[in-house]
Amino acid sequence: MDYTVGLVGAGIGPSLSPALHEREARRLGLRYRYVRLDLDVLGVPPEGAGDLLARAQAEGFRGVNVTHPCKQQVLSRLDDISPDAAAIGAVNTVVFTDGRAVGYNTDRSGFARGLTTGLPGGCRDRVVLLGAGGAGAAAAYALRDLGTTDLVIVDTDAAAAVRLAGKLDADHGTPADLPRLLARVDGLVHATPTGMAAHPGLPLPENLLAPHLWVAEIVYRPLDTALLRAARSRGCDTLDGGRMAVYQAVDAFALFTGITPDADRMIRHFAELVGSEEDNRAPSR
Repeated sequence: MDYTVGLVGAGIGPSLSPALHEREARRLGLRYRYVRLDLDVLGVPPEGAGDLLARAQAEGFRGVNVTHPCKQQVLSRLDDISPDAAAIGAVNTVVFTDGRAVGYNTDRSGFARGLTTGLPGGCRDRVVLLGAGGAGAAAAYALRDLGTTDLVIVDTDAAAAVRLAGKLDADHGTPADLPRLLARVDGLVHATPTGMAAHPGLPLPENLLAPHLWVAEIVYRPLDTALLRAARSRGCDTLDGGRMAVYQAVDAFALFTGITPDADRMIRHFAELVGSEEDNRAPSR
């Protein structure tokens, strides 16, 4: 069977998803093509993401991954949605089957698995989540799945923080509350675009990062963000966004094909892809 899948999002040219999916498919003996549907390249606004979804379905795609800023924009164009995705209010994977478009959210499971394998010794009882968008919502539900009892959601959009906190019976705050909040929790999860290649910088003052905190990043392009570098310099344990990126891809691949891929092999391949990029950016000698 032939599989054509895609990625819908803005500025996705550097995405590692095509190489990650296609190589694993080859290892499994599948004919598999992964296509970028980049809003920036196609001149489509975020509100048009649903039209790209319909286009992919009409062209015979098996499904698409959905990334920033489209994870909530496509909801109205779906025929059904999984309970996980419905609770989160965002999808990152859409499967086309029997003429229907069904939405899922593998960010939730991907973040949970990444956190437990990447920071296995970290206490997760008390956590501040910075960012209440689609990725932040997935991380919030994953933290609840992992037993976080004291969860505080912080966003510059106070209404978004309140809405998400209300769904999870969590607390909410604003960036002005971070000094007080970070002094009493075990970890910080960062889920805003700040730190991405197109949005460089730190999402909070560096002096708020204390050694008692672990810091987990959702951004994975670049893999080593300014936040992670600052956190390490101040003695924090850190987790980059790579594991979440791989584990959500593992679950999406299984939804597209019905075949469970080799997660460990995909992690190794991801590391190779990142290492190759770093080599290419290094100055020649």
